[in-house]
Amino acid sequence: MKNLIYAAMLMGAAAAAMAEFPDKPITVVVPFAAGGPTDKVARDLGEMLRKQLNQSIIIENVGGAGGTLGAAKVAKASADGYTLLLHHIGMATSPALYRKLPYDTLSDFEYLGMINEVPMTLIGRSTLPANNFAELRKWIDTNKGKINLANAGLGAASHLCGLLFQQSIAVDMTTVPYKGTAPAMTDLLGGQVDLMCDQTTNTSQQIESGKVKAFGVTTAKRLNTPALAKLPTLEESGLKGFNVSIWHGMYAPKGTPKAVVDKLNSALRAALKDPEFIKREEALGAVVMTDNRLGTAEHKKFVETEINKWGPAIKAAGQYAD
Repeated sequence: MKNLIYAAMLMGAAAAAMAEFPDKPITVVVPFAAGGPTDKVARDLGEMLRKQLNQSIIIENVGGAGGTLGAAKVAKASADGYTLLLHHIGMATSPALYRKLPYDTLSDFEYLGMINEVPMTLIGRSTLPANNFAELRKWIDTNKGKINLANAGLGAASHLCGLLFQQSIAVDMTTVPYKGTAPAMTDLLGGQVDLMCDQTTNTSQQIESGKVKAFGVTTAKRLNTPALAKLPTLEESGLKGFNVSIWHGMYAPKGTPKAVVDKLNSALRAALKDPEFIKREEALGAVVMTDNRLGTAEHKKFVETEINKWGPAIKAAGQYAD
């Protein structure tokens, strides 16, 4: 009888602790440098989660190794809901990119729900002689072996898009990896590199200001944003079947109590309905998630599908990191 009473007391204490969650600030780890597109999504979402959870949201940038350092940190963190991960498509591509991944994508995390999908844009330095995709193709063909393609590092969204772009046009370029999107964009603006394929969350303002040249969006349909509405898709410009978007999702360490996972999922769903967040995302060409991938199980199922989709393409390119 005493054991039953003791067990009941423990269960009651645990339930009370869950009911009080969160009673201290929550850290959201972004596995990329500050100033990049994933960082912006995290900071905008953090404001909305703060309102929903009535608690401070701290954004911690843990860049390096294509996002795997930050993801590994969260995988090893206490499973109490106070350390979370906000990651993009790299969550699904890292298993193919890295031979020795320090975590298991499907087994070491609790899936909290997807946030958005972000189209990509192919952009170039302002001094490129090409002004549309047809002219760019001719320029590429006449400058083979001389073209520099920037990205934010192995496994970054810009790396993945650039990889598929090179495969689609059957032209190898000199890829120049940076430690984050911000330094890559800085060198593109300065003319030190020629091209980059990156998320609209990072390129829209540069396109609108005329600081870079835009050659196409990577979605099947044109985007309905002030900066990009007139920009053709790469598919309609001749790259048939070229359709790439980058998505973001949230994760907690494996073993996080279900009550905490449910509360975080509920807060995420509410945050994504915030008109201000939707407005900010739409201004950048991002589409806020509204379908069943907001659910934890559906989110995990989608990531597994993406792992199976990207794995063969990455392996075929032979690009790995130790």
